[in-house]
Amino acid sequence: MRRRKIPTALLAGLAALLGMGGPSPAAHAEEGGAQATGLHISNGRLLEANGNDFVMRGVNHAHTWYPDETQSLADIKELGANTVRVVLSNGHRWTENGPEDVAGVIDQCKENRLICVLEVHDTTGYGEEPAASSLDQAADYWIGLRDVLAGEEDYVIVNIGNEPWGNTDPAGWTQPTVEAVRKLRDAGFRHTIMIDAPNWGQDWQGVMRADARTVYEADPTGNLIFSIHMYSVYNTAEKVDDYLDAFVDARLPIVIGEFGGPADQWGDPDEDAMMAAAERLDLGYLAWSWSGNTDPVLDLAIDFDPSRLSSWGERIFHGPDGIARTAREATVFGGGTGGTPGTCSVGYKVVGDWGSGFQGEIVIRNTGASAIDDWTLAFALADGQVIRNMWGGTPAQDGASVRVTPASYTKSIPAGGSVTLGFLAGRGGSNTAPASFTLSGSACSLA
Repeated sequence: MRRRKIPTALLAGLAALLGMGGPSPAAHAEEGGAQATGLHISNGRLLEANGNDFVMRGVNHAHTWYPDETQSLADIKELGANTVRVVLSNGHRWTENGPEDVAGVIDQCKENRLICVLEVHDTTGYGEEPAASSLDQAADYWIGLRDVLAGEEDYVIVNIGNEPWGNTDPAGWTQPTVEAVRKLRDAGFRHTIMIDAPNWGQDWQGVMRADARTVYEADPTGNLIFSIHMYSVYNTAEKVDDYLDAFVDARLPIVIGEFGGPADQWGDPDEDAMMAAAERLDLGYLAWSWSGNTDPVLDLAIDFDPSRLSSWGERIFHGPDGIARTAREATVFGGGTGGTPGTCSVGYKVVGDWGSGFQGEIVIRNTGASAIDDWTLAFALADGQVIRNMWGGTPAQDGASVRVTPASYTKSIPAGGSVTLGFLAGRGGSNTAPASFTLSGSACSLA
């Protein structure tokens, strides 16, 4: 993001965008799955090495400009994200992030149980931005990091270059993209590669949409995912759905690699439609950005403080189709911190009711083989109930959405063990129990 240009011809281009044909619905090449050593693509879906579907739910973090903000990944994880897209520089426009630094970022991602999307930001607006790096130069940077990235295919996605083409001759994006992918594959990379669109990432002229099949078929491994950046171009549900549906119908993998909700000088993005479409289609999304953006309205956390979320941050983390409600941790991280599908159950009951309020009890049971530590329980109260007090945990409620972090004495749940939370709450006429619970982003069964 950092700098965004939309041409004066935008309105005419928007009309044209809806009429552009999507990629051919030809069958997805299956060889990617056969050659997979980690995260990979099969039949248009991003899968883990074990074949489990993985849907990215996370944010962007401007590491290259704020390298000392080392707590950010832990804070992002604590709010429920399963993925972080990390801004790096190849040294063309900003200070280069060298091998030791990048290795440290990967280690932090893994320690915090986050899938790590690494991107070179220097390519932003190439062809229109004079200071921008080319995709070929970005590919050379990744090759220079080959020893750092080798063996990290389970945890790392390589986003070759951020918004690697401006609005000048966007059709020129296709061949350099193909050549950069081939260059990395020839150098031995087997990671899933992420490809950003032209038009400063927004593809408002439909070049990536039209040429996605060509680019995809140029990857001999089949492990390539497209990334659309959705800002003011995507100001209606119709535009959002039209673009994403075209890729899904063609069985071409896609993620919303950046998006913003607050209005800017070019228009008002429909973030609700973006998040709803991502949930409907089981597509990933990565919000821009954690903190330190040049336009503060797009900071999710004010001054890198997770306790000071902006309205944009509250929307992303706690709103409908938000991260707390929809993120699922990658199964590659196994047990330990947080839960994985099938390793937790939750029992909920009302133990006392006096009409205008009630006392409730929540029992969290670890049904897995490893201890669960530093968990976050998330659920929704459908009838306007408001938690007033809790013991065994600390609640944070935003409308219907509730997130609970543990007390010191409930922080660890041993394998086969359980912890009990109690609370007092106000209520209106109805008092329906929550329909589902997640523990650190992973679904729990109901006890």
